Amino acid sequence: MSRGRTLRAGLIGLGAMGRHHARVLSGLEGVCLAGVSDPLASKIAPFHGVPLLTDLDDLLTLGIDYAVVATPTATHEEVGLRLAAAGVCALIEKPLAHTVDAADRLVTAFRSRGLVAAVGHIERFNPALLSLRDRLEAGELGEVFQVATRRQGPFPNRITDVGVVKDLATHDIDLTSWVTGQDYLSVSARTISRSGRAYEDMVAVVGQLERSAVANHLVNWLSPLKERSTIVTGDLGCFVADTLTADLTFYSNGTGHTEWEALSAFRGVSEGDMIRYAILKREPLQVEHERFRDAVLGLPADIVTLDNGLRTVAVSIAVLRSAHEGVTVHLSGHHRLETQKAH
Repeated sequence: MSRGRTLRAGLIGLGAMGRHHARVLSGLEGVCLAGVSDPLASKIAPFHGVPLLTDLDDLLTLGIDYAVVATPTATHEEVGLRLAAAGVCALIEKPLAHTVDAADRLVTAFRSRGLVAAVGHIERFNPALLSLRDRLEAGELGEVFQVATRRQGPFPNRITDVGVVKDLATHDIDLTSWVTGQDYLSVSARTISRSGRAYEDMVAVVGQLERSAVANHLVNWLSPLKERSTIVTGDLGCFVADTLTADLTFYSNGTGHTEWEALSAFRGVSEGDMIRYAILKREPLQVEHERFRDAVLGLPADIVTLDNGLRTVAVSIAVLRSAHEGVTVHLSGHHRLETQKAH
């Protein structure tokens, strides 16, 4: 297939994220935004000149090629299964589903029908992380020792159905596996809730990755400081990616010697050069949509597969279980999570 064909896209859910999707879809080359479905459509002002419908069935009658699912997490399974049954490809916002079993059913539904489907883990399309991953794959850091992420800021009123683990930490879980090429073997976590909601609003996670690397994630909705930082440390230094500004900086291990006796006795690393890379900065959501469009057209495109989304859901559930039970949770497969008492 080629880009000569215009795809008809539908959007399901017109909340805060849904409106961003609508903005991009309305101007996406090779795509026509055919309609939007939202239960509150009758109360929403006309949007981008497209039909606003209250029922998904009405959206399907418009003859769409694919749909973007931007509804609450608990509804992803129901909406996704209906799309798969109708033969419609889907880009489903993260996290893929609210449970591992629900995510697995979505994987099976789309795969069994040969439909293209992806999860909206938008950080994979951040320019700083794209450059970081390329550099790690090229061996510029040598062996990876640790991935440390910080994702914190004020509480977003748009979130009502999940806590900080499923809403925010899933970003860090996915990007850590993606940039390193390593799955999680185990996680240990602690959470707190201070905002009066039923869900956690802060989590600290320690994870063990496949090839001995350690992951650390600090995620919260309790800080007036908005921060999105990923630090990858390895043999040759460390990369620091700021995904708010899409900046990537490399701090290399030094090779010089010091004459200061107290410091020269230390056999570890030393400070070397610092390089801040010039990166082409395109909007991650735009890139995500372009790649999914190409995938639907049958063109080569890197997308976040439902299998990727399933693994991230499994790790997020393990994080919540670890925090709730006070144990280290070992991930020995998508569906079987083993626990071990924390020491």
